[in-house]
Amino acid sequence: MVIYMFLEIPKLKKWKMKYISSTHKIDNKHQDFYKVPAKSEHIIAKIDEPGIIVSLWITIGSRDKNILRKAILNMYWDGEAIPSVEAPIGDFFGSAAGMGEYTHLGLNIPIGLGRYIHFWSLPIGCTSGGYYTYFPMPFNKALIKIVNVSELDIDLLYYMIGYISLDNVDDMARFHAIWRREKYTKLGEPYTILIAKGKGHYVGTLLAMEGFDKGSYGGLGFLEGNMEIIADGEIAYGSTGTEDYFLSGWYFIKGVFNAPFHGLLIKDSENLKILAYRFHIPDPIPFEKELIVRIHHGEWDEVLTDYSSVAYWYQLEPHYEFMRIDPSSL
Repeated sequence: MVIYMFLEIPKLKKWKMKYISSTHKIDNKHQDFYKVPAKSEHIIAKIDEPGIIVSLWITIGSRDKNILRKAILNMYWDGEAIPSVEAPIGDFFGSAAGMGEYTHLGLNIPIGLGRYIHFWSLPIGCTSGGYYTYFPMPFNKALIKIVNVSELDIDLLYYMIGYISLDNVDDMARFHAIWRREKYTKLGEPYTILIAKGKGHYVGTLLAMEGFDKGSYGGLGFLEGNMEIIADGEIAYGSTGTEDYFLSGWYFIKGVFNAPFHGLLIKDSENLKILAYRFHIPDPIPFEKELIVRIHHGEWDEVLTDYSSVAYWYQLEPHYEFMRIDPSSL
């Protein structure tokens, strides 16, 4: 896969590359950022021609220490009313709220990045203050928003979006990502990461877990739960445990790491917190009609846990109208 990427570099390109940034003029002077007031939204891209977003970078600053959970990323393709992407900025890019350490900007101003986690993978990452994704996102039309549900302003919002202008992308599936949370998992029932209806393929999971009871396997007994990916009524993937799905073992015995397609970003045995990701870029899981992604919390769904997740997938539109984010659940 990497060799193929490098072999593509010398080939002449037949498309036009375009960028959209937060830089704009005020009184004949340029300003590189926008302010997003509390309880408002800001459109960062509105594109009315076919193309593929191939890079997206954002960074924000706010007085709200939990802004990474309270700034929501929405992406709409082809004029749809229900977004194909809806997730808190932090979770979408890998910094699940409450998991990382608060990062202050300094500069003698009371503004910070929120609870930021520094890491990289090939599709997404949070690197030295920035958030990026290289997931390709085809569209005939595109609308991307940042929705600030915080009681405080986003004082600084910077962004740069790169896209290829094309004549036609009708043969390509659309990118999707949704966030879910169950603050208290249900006994006897697995936690559902995604229910998708239509035709497409699954490409990744970000999962944050926080236990409540130290009595079960030292407090990490929820890791005994298996991951299940059910495509068109058949189990396409069934793991032998939670950490095994993330290509690790023995309760992530060697601790945190990040790799191109999988990683462990947080292991806090004292506070019972785990944050991990896996991308099925080399091994996408296709479905024709329906996909269900779920994970068990303990062997028999008996371990009470706080789960939050982002599911990443591609599918043809229209997509299943998943439940929108309730700000009270953040």
